[in-house]
Parts: sequence; structure tokens; C-alpha cells
Amino acid sequence: MRYPHSTPWQNSPVPIEFAHSARSTIGIEWEIAIVDRTTGELAGVGDQVLDTLNAAHPSGTHPFITGELFTNTVELVSDIHKTVAGAVTDLVGHLGNVRRVVDNLGEYDLICSGSHPFSQWYDQKLGDKPRYHRLIERTRWWGQNMMIWGVHVHIGIEDVQKTLPLLDALLTYLPHMQALSASSPFWAGVETGYASNRSLMFQQLPTAGLPYSFPDWAAYENYVDDLVRTGVVNDYSEVRWDIRPSPRWGTIEVRAFDGVSTAAEIAAIGALVQCLVEWLSTRLDHGEKLTVLPPWYARENKWRAARYGLEALVITDATGTQRPVRDELDELVDTLAPTAERLGCLAELHAIRATVAHGASYQRQVAIATAADGDLRAVVAHLARELVSTQHPVMNTARQP
Repeated sequence: MRYPHSTPWQNSPVPIEFAHSARSTIGIEWEIAIVDRTTGELAGVGDQVLDTLNAAHPSGTHPFITGELFTNTVELVSDIHKTVAGAVTDLVGHLGNVRRVVDNLGEYDLICSGSHPFSQWYDQKLGDKPRYHRLIERTRWWGQNMMIWGVHVHIGIEDVQKTLPLLDALLTYLPHMQALSASSPFWAGVETGYASNRSLMFQQLPTAGLPYSFPDWAAYENYVDDLVRTGVVNDYSEVRWDIRPSPRWGTIEVRAFDGVSTAAEIAAIGALVQCLVEWLSTRLDHGEKLTVLPPWYARENKWRAARYGLEALVITDATGTQRPVRDELDELVDTLAPTAERLGCLAELHAIRATVAHGASYQRQVAIATAADGDLRAVVAHLARELVSTQHPVMNTARQP
């Protein structure tokens, strides 16, 4: 939808500075859950993990391993890189650091998926940060249920005026990204029938879900100003869209992905976003008009990808053309291959086909549960084994940049 211009009486909004960022550089964030090795339940020992890591760091605070909403989670953050391989190598290294601390604490494992198969919200401990308490106080039951894990990919944008056109165009590919990473078929012990229950749960928060469309950066500034003035948010960072500008870093941040548990899948996700942004940005440079779906198609596509995952039929243009997302992903790899070769991530991009062929995480989890006669502890153990391997069965991306 188009956001209306501010009312005439409104004062000028506070400008939102968009930081300088080198074009198409990449940074990745990976949310990891801690579980009890015996029961498979979520374990709220993340604060102990962070205390140990912070104490060992010269600055007193680890710059790339942080806490999250609940103490059952740690977030791994890569540095800024030109290549996907560099960012993934960072994450694998951080994962190793966390694992060493967790192993010393006792009988705990690490997993990553969009949701935990059976743990309950009322057993979780909230992280001790004022913004987390504000969020839960405002959102109550919905906020308390945010036991979700994801992957966020930042791509550097060299010109703020490109940011919103790129965001609009990326929405055409949101179902592709969501289907590829879908990994939350279970919620609180129930098989939901959805490939990505996480994506629909998260959008219940007031400023989450699909982004609005703005004609220019000034309109976006007006939108944020309206939210701040009316007490919806404190600043733009609390606008948690599936795809959003990240002015602090000078990036577009894609947040549509469920958490995934292998380094190769992380790499494939990173390559897809990096190549899409660079490809679309190059087309803007050449004066091309990018495909932008009507908002009702974008919303339907998100639901279809959440419900059906890689079996979804997605709407690809404003005329309502529909195609299997599997076919779309296969063709997208070919389309983006020249861009990937230029960016140095061709192998990572081709790993998309491996995920499609061997099954996304939601499909693997359901198969494990079926084989275990519905015992979801087997799914947790499976996710822990996958994360230990930190690689896809057909590809290892944990190499030096």
C-alpha cells in the first residue's frame, strides 16, 4: 500500500541519516537456540554463555555474539564482507566459540530452526534489557510467544535513493526466500501444517510483517516520525518488517528467513540476497523498470510460501501469472549466475538447488518426526546434529574468504 503524505500541520520530521556503505557488501546475523541435551527443551542459559564470552574479550563485550529477546538464544553476527564466504566463515567461527562455552556448562546442545518443536512460551526467561520488557509489556501474549529464530542478511546500498525501489522489487522474491528457508512446521508440540509458522507468528507484532511502499525517503521519514510521535516506536530500529532499510548500517536488511541449521544453507541464503540486490541495483543503473507486485499479491505470496514452502505456487507479476516456486528458484539461479560469478559466490548460489533437491528444513523435520512416531525430541536431536556438521550434505562453505 502507499503511505499517505503527512498532514499539513505536521512539523518536519527528524531526518534519518543513511550511513555510507560499500555497494553489495554483506553481513549476516544467525540466531541460535540452546537446548537441554536430555529433554530437548529450550534452556535459558544464554546469559551465562554471554557472560563467559564477554569476560574473555579484551573489550569486555563480545562485538559479534549477542543476546536476544529470551535467554535461550544467542545471536551470531558476521563482520562486513565483500563475499558470502567471508561472512559465513565468521559465523562458523562464532558458532565454535559458543559451542565451547556451552559444552563447559553441562548437558546442552545448540540448534537452529524457525521454531522449537515443542517448548512452551511460559517456560522461557526474558532477556534483561529495557527494550525487551517494553516490547512484552505492549504486546503481551503475542510477544511472549515470539519463540522464533531467523537469519537476517544485510546488503550495502551505496545510494539512499535506491533503497526503497529495491525494497519494493525484493518483495517479488520474498516467497522464494521464505520457501527456501522454511523450518518451522511445529509449534508448541503441534504439527501446524505450515512450512513456516514463524513468519505468520512474527507478523502479529504491530510493526512487523510486510513493509509499506513509499514514493521517496522523505515519506519514509514521515512514517517513522508519525510512529514516534504517537508512541508506537522509539526509533526506526523498532520497525521490524520482513525487508527493511537499516539506516544505521547503510543497508537493506532481509529478515524473511526462518533459521537454518547448516552453513551451506546460510551461504545459499546470503548468495541469493546479495545477488538479487546487485542484479536489481544494476538494472536501476540502466534505467530499467523493476517488477513490483500489487500489495495484495505480495501478501498472498507470503501466505502461500508459509503454508506450502517449496510446494507453493507463487504470483510472479502484476498480471497474476502463477508458477511453482521450485521452477522459479531454478530459473533464478541461472538468471543470477553472471552476477554471482562477479561477486564470487557462484558455488553458494548453486547450493540453492541442493536444498530444493534434498528438502528444506521443514521437510526434513517432518520426515524425522514421522520416522520417530511423532516423538519431537527426535527432531531436536536431528537439528542439533545438523548444526554440529555446520554444512550441507553436498557442500562445505566453511572456507576462508
